Amino acid sequence: MTIPPTTETDNKNADSQLVRGISLSSATALNMIDMIGVGPFITIPLIVSAMGGPQAMLGWVLGAFLAICDGLVWAELGAAMPGSGGSYRYLKEIYGPRKLGRLISFLFIWQLSFSAPLSIASGAIGLSQYAAFFWPGLERVWSTHTGTLKMPLVGALQLTWVAMPATLLAIGVCALTAFLLYRRITAISRLTKVLWLGVMGTIGWIIFTGLTHFNAHQAFDLPPGAFSFSSDFFHGLGGAMLIAAYDIGGYYNVCFLGDEVKDPTKNIPRALFLSILAVAVLYIVMNISILGVIPWRELAQAGAANSKLYVVSTMMQRVYGQGAASVISVLVMWTAFASVFSLTLGYSRVPYAAALDGNYFRVFAKVHPEHRIPYVSVLAMAGVAALFCFLRLADLIASLIVIRIVLQFLVQSIGVIVLRIRRPEMPRPFRMWLYPLPALIAAASFIFILVSRKNFLREVRYAGVILVVGLAIYLVRAWRHGEWPWGRSLVVGR
Repeated sequence: MTIPPTTETDNKNADSQLVRGISLSSATALNMIDMIGVGPFITIPLIVSAMGGPQAMLGWVLGAFLAICDGLVWAELGAAMPGSGGSYRYLKEIYGPRKLGRLISFLFIWQLSFSAPLSIASGAIGLSQYAAFFWPGLERVWSTHTGTLKMPLVGALQLTWVAMPATLLAIGVCALTAFLLYRRITAISRLTKVLWLGVMGTIGWIIFTGLTHFNAHQAFDLPPGAFSFSSDFFHGLGGAMLIAAYDIGGYYNVCFLGDEVKDPTKNIPRALFLSILAVAVLYIVMNISILGVIPWRELAQAGAANSKLYVVSTMMQRVYGQGAASVISVLVMWTAFASVFSLTLGYSRVPYAAALDGNYFRVFAKVHPEHRIPYVSVLAMAGVAALFCFLRLADLIASLIVIRIVLQFLVQSIGVIVLRIRRPEMPRPFRMWLYPLPALIAAASFIFILVSRKNFLREVRYAGVILVVGLAIYLVRAWRHGEWPWGRSLVVGR
């Protein structure tokens, strides 16, 4: 009967095939371009629409605080288990690598097969939205269709597909990303720094423009009852925090690349906190700057219509004219592409790590003989992301965050406490500050985002179906291979 390899064996296998070519600066740059991406440039109308005014900035502030608390969870786990795979490796060790942890880590990889391409597709769609500033015809809808599937116990599942010229452009972005990632990690590391420079230059110009043309009365023109703590306020805050969680997410990307990071026990926590603090400050300042130039009611209208989301281009057009608007549109498209690049790079290593461990489909363990990259995983991520480019951006973001909350973030936030109890002797090069408070705050915040929004059950149903199907696949595979819970020899693990 086959017994899965231990964590130590996993590390040796991974180390023998992957190259440690990512320094602290490259890891931080990867995290930052992953976090920034296209999110803040295209979701500002969505977050203002969610709360109905500039009080939506509260969602950004709370989202940044949540990232810091959750970042402490990732930092402790990432330093203690600095191999490729991120949450896959952590969940397996937390809940027992030969018992429940094998199931939970499989379910994580299974949901990642959906949530990671959703995240990649969101960047590609954002790029196509800004391209529509140059070619408005890209937003012309060819066809749209909403499918409904009624399921027992779960209820009605609805999915809306939209086809337009922008969809084809987004698919092309996914294909180009796969092409560029088909090379050694050392070359990718150098390309990452070039992309990072473009991202920082774009944000710097936006902040400078906003602050030098700032209208404080307009930026803080709160509607009546903006902070009346009604049900509508909390519904809006939940929606705003969901979008903020999407925009600031990605600080954990370095954890998926542990086998390719130099001195990972030190550089993983450092890259996490450097990227979180830098991006949080940049986001808050940038959003206030934009609100000081473009009236929030105009932003809310664009968010409700889910069109003309290229708010930064509009801002530059009003301040400097058409030429500046065209330049910033190109820079935002550069930033969006950098995000797609970083996401595909990081997430492609997770199915690879699981397959190497024997807990996912074997084909994902293949490494290119020349470039030494998990090429099957790279191609699979880009291919599924291309399919998700047919979704609407708002639906895509909501589905992405809810699936991850249910099947990753919650079990990991609680899991770091479980691991302290189960494995107190485990070496922890970095220990969470104010333990266990940050983990509990992160878990409570994720639950609030999950249940506080209107119609929240729609995305929860998606997560439920993914969970049930993944559980069925795991049980069948475990039965065929004689693994837990069917195999006796696997019950004796930690």
